Amino acid sequence: MRKGLFITLEGGEGAGKSTQLAAALAWLQQEGHDVAATREPGGTALGERVREILLHHAGEMSVEAETLLMFAARAEHVERVIRPALVAGKTVVCDRFTDATYAYQGGGRGLALDRIADLERWVQGDLRPDLTILLDVPVEIGLERAAKRGRPDRFEGERNGFLDRVRNTYLARARKEPKRFRIVDASLGEADVARAIIGVLRDYLHG
Repeated sequence: MRKGLFITLEGGEGAGKSTQLAAALAWLQQEGHDVAATREPGGTALGERVREILLHHAGEMSVEAETLLMFAARAEHVERVIRPALVAGKTVVCDRFTDATYAYQGGGRGLALDRIADLERWVQGDLRPDLTILLDVPVEIGLERAAKRGRPDRFEGERNGFLDRVRNTYLARARKEPKRFRIVDASLGEADVARAIIGVLRDYLHG
């Protein structure tokens, strides 16, 4: 039986999720939570190998193959990491989850959303995040930040129209599920974004 709390951080390229994940984890630990941090794609040995393919594969890849690879990694992740941690009563904080598939493969690539929903039900059953923090940043700012990290991956290298569709899909999902989503303006400075995220967590847990 599930006893823990499942929190996800979402956002487009250059939103600062990895940086802000550390701030969220530190605050949750101070609050006494037994925290398990993870990421997608990845989170397991198999998932990390799939991540390398998804981010750095040279050449073309069909959207169907891309999506199925995402869910293959996710199936292992859910089974090996997320569910066991939740059963143990831990607070799981994940850098991206299935909302990213809806945004990138659905919104960005144009895959029918009902196909993603079918895979979501198959792989996850009734597992959904309790809270999703969406770090929203304009595409131009995000790409400028991402460029400072070095050579772009397959998604960072997409044309702006793709990333605009990703952002718009994220925002549409947030509007559709306001009880689960909280939107944070990630165009602000790092410290301001961290304070906003901690404010969201505090309100959710203690409000």
